[in-house]
Amino acid sequence: MILAVEAVVNLSIIIPALNEERNVAELIPKLRKVISPISPEYEIIVVDGGSTDDTAATARALEAKVTMQKEKGYGGALKEGFCIAQGDYILTLDGDLSHDPSFIPDLWRERAEAEIVVASRYVTEGSARMPITRRFLSRALNMFFASGLSLPLKDLSSGFRLYHAATLRDLELSSSDFDILQEVVIKCHSQGWHIKEVPFHYLPRTRGTSHVSLLRFGISYLSTFMRMWRLRNSTLSADYDDRAFDSIIPLQRYWQRRRYRIVTEMARGAHATLDVGCGSSRILGGLESGIGVDVQAAKLRYVRKLGRPLVNASIFALPFRDAAFDCVVCSEVIEHLPPGDEPFDELSRVLAQGGQLVIGTPDYGGIWWPTIERLYGFFAPGGYAEEHITRYTRRSLIELLERRGLVLQDCRYILRSEMILLFTKQ
Repeated sequence: MILAVEAVVNLSIIIPALNEERNVAELIPKLRKVISPISPEYEIIVVDGGSTDDTAATARALEAKVTMQKEKGYGGALKEGFCIAQGDYILTLDGDLSHDPSFIPDLWRERAEAEIVVASRYVTEGSARMPITRRFLSRALNMFFASGLSLPLKDLSSGFRLYHAATLRDLELSSSDFDILQEVVIKCHSQGWHIKEVPFHYLPRTRGTSHVSLLRFGISYLSTFMRMWRLRNSTLSADYDDRAFDSIIPLQRYWQRRRYRIVTEMARGAHATLDVGCGSSRILGGLESGIGVDVQAAKLRYVRKLGRPLVNASIFALPFRDAAFDCVVCSEVIEHLPPGDEPFDELSRVLAQGGQLVIGTPDYGGIWWPTIERLYGFFAPGGYAEEHITRYTRRSLIELLERRGLVLQDCRYILRSEMILLFTKQ
């Protein structure tokens, strides 16, 4: 008996197309010539948005897969392509020849450097040949999104991209127009995936007509910006803590930097430090030696840039042997957990005799933090204040840890509100 083995697809190329018969006829042969040497196992998917010419027939004649999109708009075409693509990598480009296939090897070479590689018109050495009005609007749009949402990107509206397929798996996308391009990179960045921009020279379409409606274009972009603003300013964003360190809000910036200074000073001199619930805070990078642990994989993906060992695990079951560390840091974690002994038992278990525990949490024993929390919840909805479910006072926290053989050595405050305590294990 001979079993048929399904071919493994390494690269899926998605081309949204609407009345692009002549362009598709030229584009697909160029794609095959460029892609065959770098990725022999590939598929070309043309997503037809309801063409009235022979776009679909031409693509099939050139042995491309053709699917008719179910949802309207450019966003609907991309979502359809993402859904059926089988490749480990997914390449998207426009069907109007504005994205030169000869640039694909440049994107492909960078695939080990980031999960998303963008052909960027607006980084150094990139360019865009387009009418001055359109260029102004494009640059203004990208600056608006990048500045307003604190994104380290120049060209969020480029549709010429190479994705690791894992970045798109389970990604919930709601945009139906060209604003899907922003939604994809913003959500991927907020999940901790790395994005790299590569200089690209954009050329205008040589035939056919653009399918952009300026009125619909503007409305959809504004709607998407508001949705993404809420995401970027919530704790669901992987870089939330890191961005706060350089926040334009003086109080938030001061608070993060003061916490960083206190914790790293208390942990100084340790040879083996565990940062439990490290998130994307810069504290891990400021430790002399440190392993980061967090239950949120997105946060760990983001802090890979620090080059520190990272472990995806819960404080309720730390995957380390007893007495493995001479310093354990746990900053701004315990208030997010339900009351119970398990977290404190685990922190004590992995700490060596004579080792130091640095633990920080808001102090609910006075009036200062409760007042700040109410103001914080009003001005920054979606922030950490809404997630505080267990309220500790200085006295209650000290008693909890003293029962585990930990002796208080120091206690410092940030604006008389957040307490950071240093204990030694006897």
